[in-house]
This record gives sequence, C-alpha cells and structure tokens, in this order.
Amino acid sequence: MPTRSPTDRLIDGYKAFHAEYYQHRPELFEKLSTGQAPQVMVIACSDSRVDPAILLGTQPGEIFVVRNVANIVPPYAPSDMLHGTSAALEFAVRDLGVKEIVILGHSGCGGIRGLVHTVTKEPLPREFIGPWMQAVRPACDVLAGHSHAHGDADPDLSAVERAAIRVSLGHLRTFPWIKERVERGDLGLHGWWFDLATGDLMACQPETGAFAPVG
Repeated sequence: MPTRSPTDRLIDGYKAFHAEYYQHRPELFEKLSTGQAPQVMVIACSDSRVDPAILLGTQPGEIFVVRNVANIVPPYAPSDMLHGTSAALEFAVRDLGVKEIVILGHSGCGGIRGLVHTVTKEPLPREFIGPWMQAVRPACDVLAGHSHAHGDADPDLSAVERAAIRVSLGHLRTFPWIKERVERGDLGLHGWWFDLATGDLMACQPETGAFAPVG
C-alpha cells in the first residue's frame, strides 16, 4: 500500500466536505455563491490548534476571518507598505459592514513566547516575526517588577497573551472608520482568550481589562 502524504488527508477532508455541503444540503452554498454577509469578523492566530470556525462552531459564511501570528492588530498607519490585516479590517468594516470584531487569542502562543524571549533575553534570529511582534511589545509591560523580567524565571505567558489582546483592541480604535462606528454604537469590539489546556474561553471586560469566562 503506497504511503499517504499529509495532503492526502486534506483531500479526504475535502471529499467529506463536498458530500455534506454540495450533495446532502446544497442550499447553503447555492446562497453563498451569490455573496457573503457575515456579521462578525474574527482576528485569530495562525496557530494550527485554534481554528475559529471549529472553536466557535460556525457554518460557512458566518464569520469573516483573518489569521496572523499572535492575532495582532497593528495600529492605523496608511502607507505604501503591505498591510494584510489592515486591508482585511477595511474590507470587513467598510464593505461587508460587520457588526462585531473579535480578537481571538490563546494560551501557549509561539509569537508571544518569541516576543517575551526578545524582551527578557535576546532577539530571535527571524526576519519577519520580530518586527511584526513589535506591534504589541507594550504587552510585556505586565512583566515589569517580576524576576522573570530579567530572565530569572519563566514568565507568565498567559498574562502577556491577554495584555497583547488589550493592546490590539486599542489599535482597532486608531482606525478612524472603526472609531466612528464604535462611537455610534454600530460596531462592537471584543477580546477573547482561549485556554487550550482547559477549554475555557475568557472575555476581556471593557470596564477593567480583566478576563472573565464568557456566558
């Protein structure tokens, strides 16, 4: 029997998807083939363990998703540079008219771990990740005053992960067309953090910035 490659598993998954959505209930994609109207945008991490569609139990067409390292929202900075996340935000808010934006972080984030390593020890030899993570470097302020800030012990990554979500929530408000919609009450902003070990989903409380279980 020939050895199966990792992509063979993906093709099997596609076949199952096709059977469910195009053979057994084709009406969904008959509708979606004419356009999309998601109400929620999710900014999630690229981490293979945290797929927002699976985690949140959504169907195709329900959420507009952008994924990047450490679920970061950079600050508003129009220029001729490449701005993938900002472009996705603009399309979701100004063209699709989403009503909610969720930043979805998680425990054990490799991007945050790399940022903390850079701050507490030495920069990692990476060409793109290091500069990208600088957008949420203020999240490392939560380490101030602790021994691990000087490399004496392992830092509390979860505290930095949640702080980075708060930083990105602040960056969302630097986009003028997001800020004006939030002020009108037409757009809601949310910061969520998922614990891979326990399965708990925590939400940032707008009044305090603390995270509490959803629901």
